[in-house]
Amino acid sequence: MPDVLIVVESTRSEAATQLVSALKHALLNQCEPDSHTTVDVVSSSDLSANTSTLDDRLLCPLTLHLPPILSLQANALYSACRDIDGLRQQLTSWQYATGEGNLWLPIVLTAKGPLYAEVIGFESGAFHSSEQRYKQPIHLSDVQRQPLYALSQRLLRSLNALPAVYLMQFGWQNETLCFDRLLPFPAAPALASLNVQRPDLFACHWHCLLGKPIVDLAIV
Repeated sequence: MPDVLIVVESTRSEAATQLVSALKHALLNQCEPDSHTTVDVVSSSDLSANTSTLDDRLLCPLTLHLPPILSLQANALYSACRDIDGLRQQLTSWQYATGEGNLWLPIVLTAKGPLYAEVIGFESGAFHSSEQRYKQPIHLSDVQRQPLYALSQRLLRSLNALPAVYLMQFGWQNETLCFDRLLPFPAAPALASLNVQRPDLFACHWHCLLGKPIVDLAIV
């Protein structure tokens, strides 16, 4: 397994620390006992100043703000996801409603196609809290799921998305699906999958990046 470099917005962020911890734990669980794989963490600003830290490492961004000098295959995807207004305009042209949402559809995009995890939302009373806490699963009816899955498939195809875990943020406007944004990595809401989903979204992300198969997703 190659050495890994995790890129975050800030190494001092508590939220980033939680994500990095979950990612490291998931990766180490997949390493062979005698593996010498190293996992380092760097902020996007530090990476901008010194790209020599890349070497032949597997790059795992947890931020949309990547240095433009990186020749990352997914640069166009990250750029599109960073341009929230532009992505919403694209969805508007597809006749979808757009705006703010407080639900996330996890899409585990494997080399063989997408797997859909249960929707994530805020815990009761946490939406307006300074400490945001997330909950999985959020129940949706089949009538709600089908247009959600169809939108995610069309969106990922249009972006030439690579295997990874994606979080599509969405909501409802008078029972109509409303697109918010797309995150091309397991962001904070993915923490809700820990000890709830097997494999959790961080383990799924590594499976996708390393080209390992995922048979199924299950709530435990």
